[in-house]
Amino acid sequence: MSQAKQKIGLVLTGGGARAAYQVGVLKAIAEFMPYRSHLPFDVVCGTSAGALNAVALVINARHFRKGVRYLNNIWNNARVTDIYRADVLGVAANTSRWLMGLVLSVLGSNRLHRVSLLDNRPKRIYLERILPCEQIQQNIDAGLVHALSVTASGYGSGHSVTFYQGAADIQPWRRARRIGVPTQITTQHLLASSSIPYIFPAVHVNREFFCDGSMRQIAPISSALHLGAERVMVVGVGHSDSSDDAKRVKISHYPTLAEIAGHALDSIFIDGLEVDLERLRRNNRTINMIPEEMRNKVDLQYVEALVISPSQPLEQIAERYISHLPWTIRLLLRLVGVMRGSGANLVSYLLFDKHYCRALIELGYQDAFKRRDEILRFFEQAGADTCNDMPQ
Repeated sequence: MSQAKQKIGLVLTGGGARAAYQVGVLKAIAEFMPYRSHLPFDVVCGTSAGALNAVALVINARHFRKGVRYLNNIWNNARVTDIYRADVLGVAANTSRWLMGLVLSVLGSNRLHRVSLLDNRPKRIYLERILPCEQIQQNIDAGLVHALSVTASGYGSGHSVTFYQGAADIQPWRRARRIGVPTQITTQHLLASSSIPYIFPAVHVNREFFCDGSMRQIAPISSALHLGAERVMVVGVGHSDSSDDAKRVKISHYPTLAEIAGHALDSIFIDGLEVDLERLRRNNRTINMIPEEMRNKVDLQYVEALVISPSQPLEQIAERYISHLPWTIRLLLRLVGVMRGSGANLVSYLLFDKHYCRALIELGYQDAFKRRDEILRFFEQAGADTCNDMPQ
């Protein structure tokens, strides 16, 4: 007798241009599945740039490979100018506005809005063109997807807010500094979720302004569990080096603004996920120590989690493609020291260039393909249909 299929969750973390890596992983997984299979994930959760990937998958939930091809085409042809202005007038005007905003803030005034290092107004036009969000509900009603979520961080409340659209039986939740809110997901939610503080302007949704969802997201996996996932696949964008040889080099110069910003972005996009995974594994070990007959009396849930993350530091790849940035952006970033030391770390989040993105897609594809058996086993243990006749 076959077991009931478990709901599988997919968590796509934030990371700006680094999210191209996720497309490579998805491309490999699509090749492991039957040719005309629908989306194999019941719950899809996206944050920041990962939210774009999540929404694209749900929109194309009827044909998983088609959805991945669509995403692959988006990132394969990525251009900086689709995300933020790089023309001389745009960069100069925005930089002047940013500097003036800092001065006015010191003087106690808040008259200037949209104060940020980069002007991302082109992104709204781009997202509205490539993501017909009205199709989300159609696929939920058809039973192809149980739920989709996009997370953003509220400036006013300080809450990590997960906006979700899903089956009618899903209940909103409230935990310490994080809540789940049912809504119809639109481009506005995607813009809010990917609004990196200081770099991109805040976005107004409902009653407050929001910034990037990775901010204050202390439990990135929890949204998938609240939405009904029983096992979770997480695709991160940070290379984790846990070896004893982890780099600790002597640095004689004071860190530049670029190095500080890159360090801060790593903290925002990577650290929260690693801490949450450590907590989940510790929770699983605790449950395994509890006798089977006692587990239903404990308010703990065992969650199988498969994590796929880059096998190489993405900032090292970004360093090879810095020259592909428009000269105006290179000049702007040079002013904050991005060409020195580890300044490429900041670039790895902002380099929406097809050459860099293609390199990340290829890395994601290779990383996932090397773990083919593990990925197939993950789906099979959930009761999902998989294709095992792929060439070795």
